[in-house]
Amino acid sequence: MNIAIASGKGGTGKTTIATNLAFVASQQGQTVSYLDCDVEAPNGDIFLKPTVENDEPIFVKVPKVDETKCIACGQCEAICQFSAIVVMNKTVLTFPDLCHSCGGCWEVCPFGAITQGREEIGRLQQGKAGSIEFCQGRLKIGTMMSPPVIHAVKAASDKSDITIVDCPPGTSCPVIESVRNTDYVVLVTEPTPFGLNDLKLAVKAMRKLQLPFGVVINRANMGDSKTRDYCRDQGIPILSQIPDLRPVAEAYSRGELLSAVSESYRFGIERLLERIRQETTR
Repeated sequence: MNIAIASGKGGTGKTTIATNLAFVASQQGQTVSYLDCDVEAPNGDIFLKPTVENDEPIFVKVPKVDETKCIACGQCEAICQFSAIVVMNKTVLTFPDLCHSCGGCWEVCPFGAITQGREEIGRLQQGKAGSIEFCQGRLKIGTMMSPPVIHAVKAASDKSDITIVDCPPGTSCPVIESVRNTDYVVLVTEPTPFGLNDLKLAVKAMRKLQLPFGVVINRANMGDSKTRDYCRDQGIPILSQIPDLRPVAEAYSRGELLSAVSESYRFGIERLLERIRQETTR
């Protein structure tokens, strides 16, 4: 079972839910993989505290131009939809940050002047957090495209009974890559105007992708009832409502795994995991 933990906005408690779900599932005797796909700001390691056993670079294919063969015919520029390769004054310029590694430019070059180069865009880090298989990606600073790093993280995952995918916030390309081929999406939100607005965007995205999903309302004892009303009116299952409690916030600020230090919180995560199982077997 592959479970994606996503949110329309940052700061809703997505990583808190993801790491605690992984911990509770592992305590139940199942094999568990935790994938931190929030590669621009991965922080699941703060709570799971893994031992990193493998740390390797992630590369993407980019065009490499041999100027001795190039006649600046412009066919490479014509096929590129992302302006990653352009011809200016009979000089071919490449912009690796814009390249999507489609390979079109070196396929159409009639003189073999363009070959496959490679560009490092991040790092893949794997290890163990207790019995949990841990994997995260770190996007190289200054690199714009995170989906290839997310793809590498998901491709490196072992087959486990349960895989928890900690997604980046929002509804853009990195999120789409993260939730791709998952069995169920948990949308974490908070009962505030901003939380509700971004939840609506996330719901539209999941429905467009035709992925089953439910909602966890974090900090449920603050704000108003509009988020619950929206879920009811839209027929969206509310999987759990988690109150904002000071002891929980204090443990979080110390980087502690809440299910390991709070029996009541662990019980709530256990019920959430069981509810997700029920939703995926319908």
